[in-house]
Amino acid sequence: MDWHLLGLSFITVFLSELGDKSQLAAIALSGRSNSRRAVFFGAAGALLLTSLLGSLAGGAVAQLLPTRLLKAIASVGFAILAARLLLFNNEPSADSEQIP
Repeated sequence: MDWHLLGLSFITVFLSELGDKSQLAAIALSGRSNSRRAVFFGAAGALLLTSLLGSLAGGAVAQLLPTRLLKAIASVGFAILAARLLLFNNEPSADSEQIP
């Protein structure tokens, strides 16, 4: 096992999940529940399952497509998202309040 990769994956996911809506849902559920242990195991199991499915899907896609093509697709996708956020996101949303 590559311990460096394991540690890097753990730190990256741990930092990106802090304050995530999954964590906030677990906090809300455990605050209203009598069984905090059940909430912990339920939330941990859900996170493990979604991580497993993401890893399996990523591995399958990496086997089907060459790395260079995957990087190109990701680059184009991020460029499109950035352009949309910078150029076309100037209208206020319907649920935002107008402050005079």
